[in-house]
Amino acid sequence: MAENVFNVSVVVMPKAEILDPQGKAIMGGLKTMDFAEIQDVRIGKMVHLKLSGDSRETVMARATQMAKALLSNPVTEDFKVIVE
Repeated sequence: MAENVFNVSVVVMPKAEILDPQGKAIMGGLKTMDFAEIQDVRIGKMVHLKLSGDSRETVMARATQMAKALLSNPVTEDFKVIVE
């Protein structure tokens, strides 16, 4: 089977129990700008990758390995891998 190229996004966010001062600052700014409906803001990062692989499952597994090894800090962050 020929290898395909997949677009992959890895969304990395601070764990729920970790304080996010940058998110709190943005939330405060939005409230002062009259966006009263804002309830919470969390700041994270998104990493876009192009990966080749035999299948979506193979690419998902490799991207998950990458996220665990380098793209996220397992002590303070959670991540989600999205394969398009």
